[in-house]
Amino acid sequence: MTFDNSVPPGSIEGVEWIKSSESVGQGNCVELAKLPSGEVAVRNSRYPEGVALVYTREELAAFLKGAKGSEFDHLTV
Repeated sequence: MTFDNSVPPGSIEGVEWIKSSESVGQGNCVELAKLPSGEVAVRNSRYPEGVALVYTREELAAFLKGAKGSEFDHLTV
């Protein structure tokens, strides 16, 4: 099964949505789910029925590398 980008999360069945242990329980986090195709879906935990964005493992790895390298820190100040 394949998914287009920007899909309703409810249309993605049989996956486990996970969020960071850094989430403080107020819903201020993103949730990720590994899809059967190997891609990764991302949704906003404050709006779990909103759209989910679907990324390849390579795209997500590039993002994580940038985040770990502090490339996006200026966006949170």
